[in-house]
Amino acid sequence: MAGRYDKNPFDEEDQVNPFADPAVRGKAGQSNYGGGAFYTTNPATNSRLSPLPPEPAGFNYGHDATIDIPIDTATGGRNSKDLQRKEKELQAKEAELRRREQEVKRREDAAARAGIVLEEKNWPPFFPIIHHDIANETPIHLQKLQYTAFSTFLGLVLCLTWNIVAVTTAWIQGEGVKIWFLAIIYFIAGVPGAYVLWYRPLYRAFRNQSAMNFGWFFLFYMVHIGFCVVAAVAPPIFFKGKSFTGILSAIDVVGNHSLAGIFYFIGFGLFCLETLISIWVIQQVYMYFRGSGKSAEVRREAARGAMRAGL
Repeated sequence: MAGRYDKNPFDEEDQVNPFADPAVRGKAGQSNYGGGAFYTTNPATNSRLSPLPPEPAGFNYGHDATIDIPIDTATGGRNSKDLQRKEKELQAKEAELRRREQEVKRREDAAARAGIVLEEKNWPPFFPIIHHDIANETPIHLQKLQYTAFSTFLGLVLCLTWNIVAVTTAWIQGEGVKIWFLAIIYFIAGVPGAYVLWYRPLYRAFRNQSAMNFGWFFLFYMVHIGFCVVAAVAPPIFFKGKSFTGILSAIDVVGNHSLAGIFYFIGFGLFCLETLISIWVIQQVYMYFRGSGKSAEVRREAARGAMRAGL
């Protein structure tokens, strides 16, 4: 049974300050219970713990002490001079770049005023080798015709590439290496020649309405059509005509080599399609040329050239 005067567990314990005056601590132990006064001994008075020593003003335990780092005045001066020198070099380079930009802009403005178009290489996008921008440099009513002419240029590239494939197959199957060398020569000479001789003149003619460029286009585009006709027929002129994938070569090859014969027939179809589209293009360009009155200008320029040559 619990004692009569057991301590109430809900009573707050006396908060004793161990650093207070002992007399005050003794009074803190005085209590009045049940009408009778009695005194209790505060255990804090009998504690053997000594007061903690006072903490120093700084609580960082020496970590807040300042460290004097000597500064080498000579090194600092040298670094400052280097920075100033680099800054001057950067300013000089910036001024040079600004001067070059102004010079390029001045030349572009002068060329634009003179009607000269600066052709920047932008096609094909992955490896630009030519300038080609039909959407921005060709009149809207001529863009469809220009795109079709460009398709004939790409068609010629396809025909000559397939011609190499078919002739290579025939060479592997025993037709000889001479026809393969000829196919390579056709490609190397035909693709750049077509661009320089007839496609670029047509592109510039539509852009600048130059009668002379129209004349160059008609002359060499007819040569292009003749070349396609010869390639489609492949007459036995050069090494029995097997250097071209024409109909005669296809008939000759298919009897001995079925795979090479199939490739030759495909090449024959490509050359035929190229010929038909090219004939349509030259007809449309000629109709526009006659309708725009450029034919008279070409005749006048031709007459002047003949007169100058005679004089």
